[in-house]
Amino acid sequence: MKMIQAVMTNPGIINFNEVEVPEVKKHEIKIKVKNIGVCGSDIHVNHGKHPYTSYPVVQGHEISGKVTEVGAEVDHIQVGDKVTIQPQVVCGECYLCKNGMYHVCENLKVMGFQTTGMASEFFVVDANKATILPEGMTWEEGAMVEPLAVAIHAVQRTNTLDNKNILVIGGGPIGNLVAQTAKAMGAKKVVVSELSASRLDIAEKCGLKTINSNEESLTEGIKRHFGDEKADVIFECVGSSYTVAKSIEIARKGSTIVMVGVVSDLTEVNMGFVQDHELTLLGSAMYQSNDFDKAVELIKNKKIELNRLITNRVEFTNYLDAYSIIDNQKDKVMKVMIEMI
Repeated sequence: MKMIQAVMTNPGIINFNEVEVPEVKKHEIKIKVKNIGVCGSDIHVNHGKHPYTSYPVVQGHEISGKVTEVGAEVDHIQVGDKVTIQPQVVCGECYLCKNGMYHVCENLKVMGFQTTGMASEFFVVDANKATILPEGMTWEEGAMVEPLAVAIHAVQRTNTLDNKNILVIGGGPIGNLVAQTAKAMGAKKVVVSELSASRLDIAEKCGLKTINSNEESLTEGIKRHFGDEKADVIFECVGSSYTVAKSIEIARKGSTIVMVGVVSDLTEVNMGFVQDHELTLLGSAMYQSNDFDKAVELIKNKKIELNRLITNRVEFTNYLDAYSIIDNQKDKVMKVMIEMI
């Protein structure tokens, strides 16, 4: 049996190859891929700027699919189930894997970057990578479970958000989802700071308060929303040196900053300020299975608005158009969804 697979042979070049569908081993499942979301890391690969990806590479790590075959030893998944896939490939042998932190495995590979991704008609994968989706969940919602899991993992890096004031710097897809998750998980007030008018509009339509950083400073916006209490937790979801430094500068004494954005350059941090203000700095990377389960729960219970985040849809055979849309429309675009043939 053959299938079509999208292969990025070099930055900005995708070939559609006809390849054999892998055989399903006893512990594996085969899925027919339905939707693929495009994220910021994919864009870095398209531009040849991802530090840990070489070519050729098959992309695709935010997906939904329908199970079409199960291996002989798989008993918790059935043909016809809707699923999404947790895309980490871990060694299971390093200290981190053996101590509950497999998501930052010393030998971590991620589908679509260091190993084969899911940009193909069918995908064969170890059954324990699959998260079953409720029957009523749409394929697009299923493909949004992965980025929502990123947000959930970031929010759960803090002890609790109960009765806390939350500031999210950056209103892109991850920042928006972090803010929505914080609100859904008990925060007192959640505010998103963003430059893009369209992203601010989407945030407000998702029920979030906003700061337009073109019109007022973060200090002014924090005062307007939170008063003298300021923010208890700041989530940095941009990943620029400026916003990292700014997060520390505007933090209230004794508050927490969670670094969610991927920072590609070296950043100067005022550690004297961190020490004197007794700030807590936390990193957040990827997710675990329980984050996927929580994402499914929040979507199922309609606690997260996803449809407003999907701004563009592209057919699988026009894969590169997704990147053109993102490059040319920039801040007007949130999530581009690839629709399979």
